[in-house]
Amino acid sequence: MTRIFSGIQPTGHMTLGNYLGAVRRWAQVDQHRGEALFCVVDLHALTVEHDPARLLRLSRQAATLLLAAGLDPAVCTLFVQSHVDEHARLSYVLECTASDGEVRRMIQYKEKSAKAQAAGESVRLSLLTYPVLMAADILVYGADEVPVGDDQTQHVELTRDLAMRFNQRYGHTFVVPRATKPQVAARVMDLQEPASKMGKTSASTGGVVFVLDEPDVVRKKVMRAVTDSGAGVEYDPEGRPGGANLLDVLAACTGGNPEELAGRYESYGALKRDTADAVVEVLRPVRERHAELAADAGYVEGVLRKGAELARAMARPTVDAAYRAIGLLPAG
Repeated sequence: MTRIFSGIQPTGHMTLGNYLGAVRRWAQVDQHRGEALFCVVDLHALTVEHDPARLLRLSRQAATLLLAAGLDPAVCTLFVQSHVDEHARLSYVLECTASDGEVRRMIQYKEKSAKAQAAGESVRLSLLTYPVLMAADILVYGADEVPVGDDQTQHVELTRDLAMRFNQRYGHTFVVPRATKPQVAARVMDLQEPASKMGKTSASTGGVVFVLDEPDVVRKKVMRAVTDSGAGVEYDPEGRPGGANLLDVLAACTGGNPEELAGRYESYGALKRDTADAVVEVLRPVRERHAELAADAGYVEGVLRKGAELARAMARPTVDAAYRAIGLLPAG
């Protein structure tokens, strides 16, 4: 049976991009295709400056939203990364397998470290090594597939390299995973800056639709979306990225094709109105279910506790095998 693993960072409120690009597919497709594990990767949120109380709230909110989006604990395993010690245990072993050069080549490290340095902030060592922890997240469960967006593909490639290198040096221990991507809206862009991804940690939230935004807020953000000069509506991601982004979002919400949808519109005003309505309707059941679950914190905590127990049982044999293979003395 195919084993699938993916996770989401609680570094900010879940966005429309997170939902359309990943979470909805997890709920509708991936959890039913095999043995699926989904994780709130809270340890990764420690790589940058953060408020501990906010991280705690966002971690709980992320788990609640994953359930609200349709992840079923009777079908998949949902848990929080820091609740399973095996992630950290394996991460160090993989750090001893990775090279300094290959982790410094990671695009996200280059971008985030440059941004921090430009702001006069120190760069945490964990920002450099976090792709290795991500590799541990995946390899510890013997995952065959990792559903990711474009920005994480490089990290899955590193995971593959580390798995193959470890297997060659110390004997076959890890499954070598592969990245999988959704066909539409793999990367939803900021409505105000269509050259940038719609991110949870964007400095300005004017172009970011959050899953828990009220309908009138969603409509206002979509109607104010940056579009392009020129007559008519075309699907041209390179030349007219603003309009293409709206078409991608509308296509993801309605199951349509962005190029075909472009032919139905003569103005961006009509496209924006239809996109706003579609986004509101897609998010409505998630928001409503989230409100129900948020009122029952005990249920969510129970799901996470059981999920961590299941994840721990799957992870421990792999880590023990890796420790034996690399030459560490068994604990007894």
